[in-house]
Amino acid sequence: MPAQDITRIKEKIISFLRIRGPSLPIHIAKEIQMTMLFSSAFLSELISEKKVKLSHMRVGSSPLYLLQGQENRLENYSNFLNSKEKEAFALLKEKKFLIDKKQEPAIRVALRSIRDFAIPFKHQDEIYWRYFTIPEGEIKIEKEIPTPPVEKKQEQLIEPKIIETSKLVSNQEELNIFDKKLEIEKKKKIKVKKLQKPKKDDKFFDKVKEYLQKENIEILSVEGVNKSELILRIKEDNEERILFALNKKKIKEIDIIKAFRKIPPGAKYSILCLGEPLKKLNELLESAKTLSEIKKIE
Repeated sequence: MPAQDITRIKEKIISFLRIRGPSLPIHIAKEIQMTMLFSSAFLSELISEKKVKLSHMRVGSSPLYLLQGQENRLENYSNFLNSKEKEAFALLKEKKFLIDKKQEPAIRVALRSIRDFAIPFKHQDEIYWRYFTIPEGEIKIEKEIPTPPVEKKQEQLIEPKIIETSKLVSNQEELNIFDKKLEIEKKKKIKVKKLQKPKKDDKFFDKVKEYLQKENIEILSVEGVNKSELILRIKEDNEERILFALNKKKIKEIDIIKAFRKIPPGAKYSILCLGEPLKKLNELLESAKTLSEIKKIE
């Protein structure tokens, strides 16, 4: 495809997002009149070029694509959060900021899940959360001032507590705690299912490993594994990428799209299977190499 046509399609995607705001990939694909496979490829390039952003939240299984400065419009999709995430979202939006340790365990977990809306920071060794549209300078921390000692003659009087409100320093340290293990009381400990590791007698894993050794491809880490799929981080010719080894003889377009949705923005990936791709998929990939453009008759 000529460079000018690629540029035109990218500009069309950006223009669509500028008007519509955060959008699902299926709506973008419809706008540029291309398949999900091709539109996903263009979106991946735009993300790597830092012209488009990805949301952390999912609508179904898909993220939202948006432009820098459109983050506040993600609020329109807050109804897609699960029940506990909605509760945490509503609470944080109302209070503007929350002290982490004072929240119930389920809310603390939910705050770590709504990364588009909850911003963590640390103040005097305490973890706080602020609502994403609230500037740091507007957040206030309440601290209790010790009550002056009461003279014996005035013991019968009850002295009220004085609360002082102070603004936070604008350069508070933001935290990257979303992926850290939450410390919760033993009585209320949340059990996390450990990532299943491939067993030594896993025939499919052994077959993939043997193939990679023959091709002089290094396995850096195992990112995920289940009965039908093995996700590896590999290194070939000094280049790292994600490998999706599919335990199936034929792959379809949907398999490529599912794999793409699992990779980090801008990352490279490849697919390995037990057989050949469907003929029509091979034809689609081959035809894309020489496709000039797709136009609409006005």
